[in-house]
Amino acid sequence: MKLRLARDVTLTPVGSGAVLLDGRRGRYWQLNASGSAVLRRLLDGDGPDAVAASVSEAAPVDADRARQDVLALIESLSAANLLEVSA
Repeated sequence: MKLRLARDVTLTPVGSGAVLLDGRRGRYWQLNASGSAVLRRLLDGDGPDAVAASVSEAAPVDADRARQDVLALIESLSAANLLEVSA
């Protein structure tokens, strides 16, 4: 699975995580520190399973829950047309 930001979407770090700005629609989404770290790793080419495994090692969350959360983030950002997912 390859992920990239959709056209006209920018990711900007902020003190509490990151902000995604959709330049086409003039809308923005804020990610907390965990969501920001997960998205950065996904955009850098790490797969959802690898990211989920590192999340479960770093935080008190089991591997299945971490995987569900990573996939939910991908789905939410994709549904909002902020993220493009390809095989």
